[in-house]
Amino acid sequence: MARLQRTLSLGSVVLFGIAYMTPIIVLGTFGILAQSTAGMVPAAYLAALVAMFFTAMSYGRMAAAFPVAGSAYSYVRKAISPKLGFIAGWAVLLDYLFLPMAIWLIGAAYLNSAFPSVPQPLWVLAFIVITSLINIVGLRLANGINSLLMLVQFLVLVAFVALAIHYVGGDASKPLWTLAPFFNGDMQMPLVMSGAAIACYSFLGFDAVSTLTEETRDPRRTIPRAIMLITLIGGLIFVAVSYFVQLAHPAFVFDNVDSAAYEIARNIGGDLFVSIFLIGLIVGQFASGLSAQASGSRLLYAMGRDGVLPKSFFGGLSERFGTPINSILLCAVVALLALKLDVTTSTSFINFGAFLAFSLVNLSVIFHYWIGGQQRGPRECLLFLVCPLIGLLADLWLMVSLDHLAIYLGVSWLAVGLVYLAFLTGGFRKQPPEMDFQEAG
Repeated sequence: MARLQRTLSLGSVVLFGIAYMTPIIVLGTFGILAQSTAGMVPAAYLAALVAMFFTAMSYGRMAAAFPVAGSAYSYVRKAISPKLGFIAGWAVLLDYLFLPMAIWLIGAAYLNSAFPSVPQPLWVLAFIVITSLINIVGLRLANGINSLLMLVQFLVLVAFVALAIHYVGGDASKPLWTLAPFFNGDMQMPLVMSGAAIACYSFLGFDAVSTLTEETRDPRRTIPRAIMLITLIGGLIFVAVSYFVQLAHPAFVFDNVDSAAYEIARNIGGDLFVSIFLIGLIVGQFASGLSAQASGSRLLYAMGRDGVLPKSFFGGLSERFGTPINSILLCAVVALLALKLDVTTSTSFINFGAFLAFSLVNLSVIFHYWIGGQQRGPRECLLFLVCPLIGLLADLWLMVSLDHLAIYLGVSWLAVGLVYLAFLTGGFRKQPPEMDFQEAG
């Protein structure tokens, strides 16, 4: 039987995660965050980084304990219970099934605005077909493409920040160094947390790389280190870029909040830079979609291999490429919904699933190390009780900060999962099928 090959190094995994986070999205969503936080975007990203840091620590602990594919699904079922593990996997499945669709829809919308003569559905189909073919061929090819795409994003981000600094430096009334974007007398914490809940959309990459455990060399060391590096590097990029952009445009009123970065790019760099920015943003969406589909298909593979999802369809790998082709194709089919949905609808409930899964992973650290492992010394109490509790509370705070529609849709998805779990377990009388962790090792 074909097996996932351990070909990914620490650098490859970190690159994969940062590409998944799409650093340039800090510009694409700047207007939405500026409006929701009343001009405190850097504060929102800093709050999100703090919350995600503690959750990333918990992911690292669990990845070291259970170096297998499946991410939150595997961690929760092994540390707490198989039934709760299914719920964690179901929550993550929401994100990974719908995230590629949202990413490609955003990219298609930008391309349609630049080339209105080309129908938006054609751009959506182009994203789906090209990305799916690359992921079917395998991660080694995808990793090489991610390297190039990350370079383009980095160059555009550097240029944007440099122009913002130059723009601010040309106005004596605008200080280059100030705490105002992080804290001022007009700051409203509920608005900042609402913005942080949205900003966490950009941090989902560290969770994605934990699904690559079975393709990573020395995963017990590599995955935990990669998770922390991805979270810190990505978070610092978001905070730094949003800080300088906020200085260049401190107001939170735009001609069009959905394309606020266009307005700012034109102000600081002119029409030529607007075109360059568009290229960088589209490149970022492609890189993110590539990573999102790969991670989603591997989560489906892990659940299929376990028998939680039909094993005959989800649990197999291509003999030629060693990739879960059926799962990749399912992600592509789900993305076809983008032909009928708008960006707001497709992205509204993604973060609910993420925060639920994050909360359960934080809880898993306590169950596995502090309760089950009886590791209760002073240092262990800090690492395995206090830190995951902080992460848990932060995730729950962010979850309740989501808008009511996102919570409603998320709870609906969770209810469907509970019904399926009841069917799978004969009315909760038996446990979901056990995963054979050696099967794909």
